[in-house]
Amino acid sequence: MSAYTPTIPGPDPHTKTPKFKLPPKSCDAHCHIFGPGEIYPYAPDRTYTPPDAPLAAFARLHAILGVERAVIVNASAHGTDNRVALDAIAQSNGAYRAVANIDDTISEKGLRELHEGGFRGCRFNFVRHLGGVPDMKVFDRVVAMIAPLGWHLNLHFDAIDLPQFASMLEKLPVTYIIDHMGRVKASDGLDQEPFRILLDLMRNDEKAWVKVCGSERVSSAGPPFHDAAPFAAKLVETAPDRCVWGTDWPHPNVKSMPNDGDLVDLVPLFAPDAATQQAILVDNPARLYGFDL
Repeated sequence: MSAYTPTIPGPDPHTKTPKFKLPPKSCDAHCHIFGPGEIYPYAPDRTYTPPDAPLAAFARLHAILGVERAVIVNASAHGTDNRVALDAIAQSNGAYRAVANIDDTISEKGLRELHEGGFRGCRFNFVRHLGGVPDMKVFDRVVAMIAPLGWHLNLHFDAIDLPQFASMLEKLPVTYIIDHMGRVKASDGLDQEPFRILLDLMRNDEKAWVKVCGSERVSSAGPPFHDAAPFAAKLVETAPDRCVWGTDWPHPNVKSMPNDGDLVDLVPLFAPDAATQQAILVDNPARLYGFDL
């Protein structure tokens, strides 16, 4: 099979214009750019091959949605090659930041170059379909490397594993942010143990942040994913100053492909007042990722 043959679906190309109007300087704090593969090759050891979702399509999406800022999370399909995000930031006129995929082979110079290029954190996948728990010795060494830069950890868990890692998270010496509301299952209800643990972390650990995104991953009912909104609402109610929002475009490895306009229209369901919307969409990401207000 060609290295660039798509093996997962691409995003819905017919993005709806949302009914909800995002406030100025709104940030999509979790999204990806894939390729094009002939310029930014996909990693040989990747667990999936995405169709190209390049910068031009990324910018078109945000123009339709009314997004003015973005945080590019460099996805595992690109391995530890962060050039696709680095180059996008350089063309963004200050509108983009990024989260890197790195391991402990990176040099101090390489880390500094990423920082100067607009990276403000690094990501570790713990989810099973992306390879499972990382080498924790590498994890600890990378945490020690990023701490002097003020970077945060971006952590992607399966909900079932959150109880196992809660004590480790509380002991981390850096800020951390949990992807996709911890990937809890809406059908398991608000009182499920993984969600209770996530709420406890948000209540008790000032280093803990969460992304109220991935509704299509949390939902058990399918589009338009309204059954995920109560989980986002509870997280926002618990720590409105440490929640950010994102689309997760182009939605790799989802069971039900969302329309990004529908995802924007979920925002007022879990953040109904303007002050909370401003915090989640503008002020919180500016603080975490270093945007001007």
